[in-house]
Amino acid sequence: MTDSPVLLALAATLFTWGMTALGAAMVFFFREIRLQILNMMLGFASGVMIAASFWSLLAPAIEMAQGRTVPAWLIAAAGFLCGAGFLWLADRLMPHMHLSPNGEGQMDGPPSHWRRSVLLVLSITLHNIPEGLAVGVAFGAAASGKDGVTLLSAMTVALGMGLQNFPEGAAVSIPLRREGMPRSECFFYGQASGLVEPIAGVLGALLVSSMEALLPFALAFAAGAMIFVVVEELIPSSQAGGNQETDLATVGCILGFTLMMILDVALG
Repeated sequence: MTDSPVLLALAATLFTWGMTALGAAMVFFFREIRLQILNMMLGFASGVMIAASFWSLLAPAIEMAQGRTVPAWLIAAAGFLCGAGFLWLADRLMPHMHLSPNGEGQMDGPPSHWRRSVLLVLSITLHNIPEGLAVGVAFGAAASGKDGVTLLSAMTVALGMGLQNFPEGAAVSIPLRREGMPRSECFFYGQASGLVEPIAGVLGALLVSSMEALLPFALAFAAGAMIFVVVEELIPSSQAGGNQETDLATVGCILGFTLMMILDVALG
């Protein structure tokens, strides 16, 4: 790679933040989105993240860890558990409100008197840390020149994260609009949840570029954090409503997984 992986990671995560902002901008056109559609979009985001966690992160981590003194499976497992544990700890320490397409939210973390809008943004911000980290680590890994992660596969990770950020931006801004908040303020809160991605992306690229030995662990760490977000937040949020809504969320998850698998295998 001739360009700096840090600059490429910054550009890629600015794209993923832009997709969050684009989703949040739906509030200027809709006061609400049908629950079935939003559930399907969240299910789609779940499928994309699950597929990216394996094909873009875990599988390359195991491949890169081959031939070391520590077994490859142990490095991958340790990184995966640490990534999930990091998000679990952040989930316990940071007050936030779980995402809910029907506009109802469940408080989590320490008690807080912060505004509901702030708590909702903090919830999505927690999601976007591993997403930005995954993109940054992928570009750092591509810069290493090792087999398993190429520039094209890193770009595929960024594309997948961008696709699934669109419904997350809408899922923040539109429920706030239903509560009577001005559209401009709803958009501000919706896009703000994605601002952490460029920061996490740059940190991830810097880390693996300066400490190449950490590459397999870092890839698995990002995968564990992403799977935690899917199981903790996205899938439960997509299940709001009756059986029909649940079925649509499941279809969305399958479609998202399939698309990301095709992108990663065909392009990566």
